[in-house]
Amino acid sequence: MNEPLAERVRPKTLEDYISQHHLVGEKGSLTHQIKKGIIPSLILWGPPGTGKTTLAHIIANESDRPFYVLSAISSGVKEVREVIEKAKQSGGLFTAKNPILFIDEIHRFSKSQQDSLLGAVEKGWVTLIGATTENPSFEVIPALLSRCQVYILNPFGKEDLEALLKRAIKEDSLLQAKKIKLKETEALLHLSGGDGRKLLNIFELVIFSEEKDVITVTDELVMSKVQKNTVLYDKTGEQHYDIISAFIKSIRGSDPNGAVYWLARMIEGGEDVKFIARRMLISASEDIGLANPTALVIANTTFQAVTTIGYPEARIILSECAIYLATSAKSNASYMAIKNAQQKVRETGDLSIPLHLRNAPTKLMKDLGYGEDYKYAHDYQNNFVNQEFLPDELSGTSFYTPGKNPREKSIEEFLKNRWKNKYST
Repeated sequence: MNEPLAERVRPKTLEDYISQHHLVGEKGSLTHQIKKGIIPSLILWGPPGTGKTTLAHIIANESDRPFYVLSAISSGVKEVREVIEKAKQSGGLFTAKNPILFIDEIHRFSKSQQDSLLGAVEKGWVTLIGATTENPSFEVIPALLSRCQVYILNPFGKEDLEALLKRAIKEDSLLQAKKIKLKETEALLHLSGGDGRKLLNIFELVIFSEEKDVITVTDELVMSKVQKNTVLYDKTGEQHYDIISAFIKSIRGSDPNGAVYWLARMIEGGEDVKFIARRMLISASEDIGLANPTALVIANTTFQAVTTIGYPEARIILSECAIYLATSAKSNASYMAIKNAQQKVRETGDLSIPLHLRNAPTKLMKDLGYGEDYKYAHDYQNNFVNQEFLPDELSGTSFYTPGKNPREKSIEEFLKNRWKNKYST
């Protein structure tokens, strides 16, 4: 029993393929192409265990093409070129069915490795099928991505996962040697996380850890055999970015419950405490800003504390900060101010600095008018004098608009009292 169950029951035909009906169902976007054998170079993007490798094999079988496989983990440019040369020879010049080159985990290929594929794909020497769990927009070079169609595979639903189990019981010779009754499946489905391969691996572990030949599968039995559910969380992949996005959006949306939940997901997945704290520092400035300047102080203190302490105690500090930020008054006025100013800089370029604002360390500069007419604010009442600090072309422009919160309302009043030309209503 060296070959895993998931490999033993891997579908060989399109009819046996479970799930992904939007791609290979009756009206699927790939179904007609596979039946006709007109296969473009494509990227299959989806979570682990959703049938990417299986679908690539089926496409090759259904279209009756030579099939070459490379793993991005163990292959370099040399191996890529060797396979492309073999593919060119097997395809020949007079066949319409060029070979298929399947690259698993293509997101792990370096830029130079991906570059080595371009010529073969562009000239049609091979049809490339890449499989990735990561967003190809970030992980596949633009030149290669533009030559491929991207198809998204979804996590298996409950019905799909139960169908996988039933087919495994029916078709696998080793499982047929036992009498298996699926009484309960919730634990299996929960532990799998929508990953078909993981589901079958857990199921196999449960069945063959029982010495008896008659087995009734219950949630209690499954949990007794599988001690701990491994959280699906790739610290370098898309889960990493999606979950931190959900975390920050929960803080921005003033939902402490959502913030703590997504924080727990990251903690259980072993996320770097400094990464979490760093993102809360950003949120304190971007989403809270001057509505509550103390938020930045607390976020910075949190970063320093968790860097010193680490897990497991750091989780308490992270939780305290996340809840504080989520329940704080919000303002993105500072964020919008610098965004607006940067946009104006891009539009107007390097505008001349007004002479009165320039530094005049030499006599020549003073003779040229550098610093002339500059008014020293502390020489005037309330330490303020009305003068222009922007280039002449932007005179009177306002980038900062105070937010509608108590703290910034006081700032607005301060600005109105001094800059009536910019902030008067």
